[in-house]
Amino acid sequence: MSSSESALKPPTSAPAQAEEAPKPGDSYVRSFARGLEVLRSFGADAPAQTLSEVAERTGLTRAGARRILLTLLSLGYVSAEGRLFRLTPKVLELGFAYLSSLPVWSQAQPVMEALVEELRQSSSVAVLDGDEIVYVLRVPAHRIMSINLGVGSRLPADCTAMGRVLLAGLPDEALVQRIEAMQLVAHTPATIVDPDALIDEIRQVRVQGWSLVSEELEPGLVSVAAPIRSQNGRVVAALNVSGHARAITPEHLLKVCLPRLLAAAAKINMLTSAR
Repeated sequence: MSSSESALKPPTSAPAQAEEAPKPGDSYVRSFARGLEVLRSFGADAPAQTLSEVAERTGLTRAGARRILLTLLSLGYVSAEGRLFRLTPKVLELGFAYLSSLPVWSQAQPVMEALVEELRQSSSVAVLDGDEIVYVLRVPAHRIMSINLGVGSRLPADCTAMGRVLLAGLPDEALVQRIEAMQLVAHTPATIVDPDALIDEIRQVRVQGWSLVSEELEPGLVSVAAPIRSQNGRVVAALNVSGHARAITPEHLLKVCLPRLLAAAAKINMLTSAR
């Protein structure tokens, strides 16, 4: 399994933590949280699961997992075939509600398609979620990684160009706290794993307004990213152009792709502000 595949694999909760971990406040609905854990337990590495497998991956008891699965079954979010449970397309409604709630996504798609057509390189938009980036739009030119990326895919924020752009959008105190709390993993020999060096790199991204990352997540993968901002100037997403080092060098990304990427990001910002 490659490092990037590991990054996309959903976490498995320890039974004691999932069952006993206290949550602050009286408004926390534990059963709802457990239901979301069950939904998240399905993925590329577990598209179909038995009751026992769901219980193991979520840290729930078999009885607890059974109640949640039967509830999701009655609501149409999972289907059952013999002993196996699978997600249904109805789950997509949850993600679509998020994508349709912000105009930036509909504005970005045609701009990205034009960018990919011009540069012949893949382009994506991602948002920050904790220590990871989540892909919300993607226009592929060709396959460049050992795993397939699509909407909903997750990658580490610290060693990706889009992640560094998004981290650069945080206030400096929040950035330092976030990086110091991260477990920095050397996915390749080029990965920055020293927290102070990474903070300095992200501060530079904040100043220059873009990030270039070369072969830090996976050998051969190069990417340059720029911020997408809300009307008040806050960084809400990142737009990138990515390719393979055999076909596109970091120098080419900077000289040819970066100006067009910055222009595309500016156009998306302008279109969003005009709505």
